[in-house]
Amino acid sequence: MKIHNLGFPRIGAKRQLKFLLENYWAGRLTKEGFIESCKQQRKSNWLLQQKSGIEILPVGDFAHYDQVLNATMMLGVIPQRFKGNGDLLDVEFRIARGKAPSGCSCSASDMTKWFDTNYHYIVPELDENTEFNVDLTSLLAEIVEAKAVGTSIKPVLIGPLTYLYLSAGDGDKKLHHLPQLISAYQEMLEQLSAAGVEWLQIDEPILGLELPSQWLLAFTNTYQMLDKGSLKILLATYFSSIDHVINEIKQFNIDGLHIDTVAESTDVENIVRTLPDHWVISLGVVDGRNVWKNDLLATYQKYKSIAELLADRLWLAPSCSLLHSPVDLDQETDLDIEIKSWLAFAKQKCQELVLLKAALETGDIDEISRYSAIGQARKHSDYCEDKTVKQRAEHINVDEIQRPHSFTQRKVAQQRKLNLPDYPTTTIGSFPQTGDIRQIRSQWRNKVIDEQEYQQLIKKEIKQTIEKQEALELDVLVHGEAERNDMVEYFGEQLNGVAFSQFGWVQSYGSRCVKPPIIFGDVSRKQSMTLDWIKYAQSLTTKPVKAMLTGPITILSWSFVRDDISRKAVTFQIALAIADEVKELEENGSVIIQIDEPAIREAMPLKKSHWQAYLHWATAAFRLTSVDVKAETQIHSHMCYSEFNEIMPAIINLDADVLTVETSRSNMQLLNAFEQHAYPNDLGPGVYDIHSPNVPSVEWITNLIQKAQQYIPKERLWVNPDCGLKTRAWQETELALANMVSAAKLLRMR
Repeated sequence: MKIHNLGFPRIGAKRQLKFLLENYWAGRLTKEGFIESCKQQRKSNWLLQQKSGIEILPVGDFAHYDQVLNATMMLGVIPQRFKGNGDLLDVEFRIARGKAPSGCSCSASDMTKWFDTNYHYIVPELDENTEFNVDLTSLLAEIVEAKAVGTSIKPVLIGPLTYLYLSAGDGDKKLHHLPQLISAYQEMLEQLSAAGVEWLQIDEPILGLELPSQWLLAFTNTYQMLDKGSLKILLATYFSSIDHVINEIKQFNIDGLHIDTVAESTDVENIVRTLPDHWVISLGVVDGRNVWKNDLLATYQKYKSIAELLADRLWLAPSCSLLHSPVDLDQETDLDIEIKSWLAFAKQKCQELVLLKAALETGDIDEISRYSAIGQARKHSDYCEDKTVKQRAEHINVDEIQRPHSFTQRKVAQQRKLNLPDYPTTTIGSFPQTGDIRQIRSQWRNKVIDEQEYQQLIKKEIKQTIEKQEALELDVLVHGEAERNDMVEYFGEQLNGVAFSQFGWVQSYGSRCVKPPIIFGDVSRKQSMTLDWIKYAQSLTTKPVKAMLTGPITILSWSFVRDDISRKAVTFQIALAIADEVKELEENGSVIIQIDEPAIREAMPLKKSHWQAYLHWATAAFRLTSVDVKAETQIHSHMCYSEFNEIMPAIINLDADVLTVETSRSNMQLLNAFEQHAYPNDLGPGVYDIHSPNVPSVEWITNLIQKAQQYIPKERLWVNPDCGLKTRAWQETELALANMVSAAKLLRMR
């Protein structure tokens, strides 16, 4: 029996990679210094896993920016606009973010969510001229580095079918690239074999989807055609069950299979008995995406007979890469002791596997019994239950949650109240989070400054943000969110039933890390969460100021969520808390309220057959937040980096008066969804890619808006960036917004 890992958090226990990236991009760190520091970070990650009991270390799970982009670079799939444009490291960063220390600025590649996680990957760009030119230099160097650590290793590659499926392009048409891609992967296998690699992990998570027959046939053909030579291949699946495709998988020419036993119910015994009896079976028994201690005793009892059946063919692992988990619980000194006793981060999850292996090998369950008892105490803790919240949520009738007035009626009432021009301009909510702002919040949290001084300093930032927006002549303003650390963490801190870590960071994309709330109990609002800041901002201007809230699905999806009640039940508790805030804002004069739901698409089940049940309650939870507002109160919502073509009826069913979406990176291609389902309400397709430091020209923005008019009439079209401006600098922000306003003015004159 072996303990292995599919991947480890690359950012480091204290976000070392984040700061390396930002220093390199800013010119404060040389290329040589950056590369050497990344090498040290990889070594640190391996040593931590090794010390925690991992017997086969993953290699190639580290990425400067994104693991899919790693595959793109190894396959040599460099879009034409980036070629001949500096060294490969900076080409990599220009693909990811449009800009790097060397070479010219270019339009970055598209970015979207990695399955149903809050991690973003860089979408590969394939076209009829695409050629694959394999370059494993970086991976081969990492293999040498890892071998020096002194433990068995296992390189990790994203599989050819998953890479192809996740690339840009039309569905089945992408399969015409497969013959060339198979040849490229064959070359990679040969190089890895020559490097002395024994086991290779190939990740094919799309096997958990309900794939079209053409893709399943392509899987069988690919994994029969690839000549693995002396290599042993462990095919890794995760995020979903694979029971429905096990008869296809058993035909593959591989040596082992990793099964996620956590994400969905799966018949492990049937899978084991169906597969060839010489395959290694890797069981993902520890949840790689949540923070709760594993009930090791229950896991032992569930898989004891499987372990006896498999003997030395059994490998134990987390359910998926630990990329989605914080690094080390031992760093947490401020967490409530009882809550901390219920948790396990990446390091602790590795240690859980050691305890489980020992019990399975010896039959001695004393240690795992003690361990499990601590975690099980959560289910009986007074911390977790609020009967008032439960009773309130139980009386919700999902089918009756609708605003009493139609959009047409609301549109008339809102225009009478707001008197906005054609192509009204606005932003998504946040403005640059400067070093000064972060220092103010840090000083307040560390009690260097008191509450009164903190409020005065934040009000000063809000005032400056309002003044800058007025100078830019934006039509609908925002207060800028200077007081907010994160769009989910900020609200979580003001909700009962939610806890926070100090160092529970996970990577969202590139250098962007988030610290998810830990929802451990019944959720309710402690007090007003945003009212005072919004009232102050509105007092500074005669223009409307949007109140900014985060929606219930997004708070749920971007948190570590309790697993003792359903996600639906937790969502409706959050929705009621947000509804209380919405009502209070309206009663105090807010006429525009934005309730962001960027996670509604990513939170969908991976299998299409499960979509409708989820969308029925998810859209109802959003409507619940604003069901009681007046017709003249305008409700906005925002979605970013979500492929929503297939769920347009559900997006329409949210019934937001104004929906803003990310479309700039895709050059408005996401609006193709409206060809089949005309969007009936107002829409703001993003015209400024805020994840790139590039400033879009007036001409570029005007062109995008005109493309949008093919789908949405100008009377219902808004002009806005595609996401919040938190990560940008003021100089580029003001230039980009000035161009955005100029473009809107030009169009009004036509």
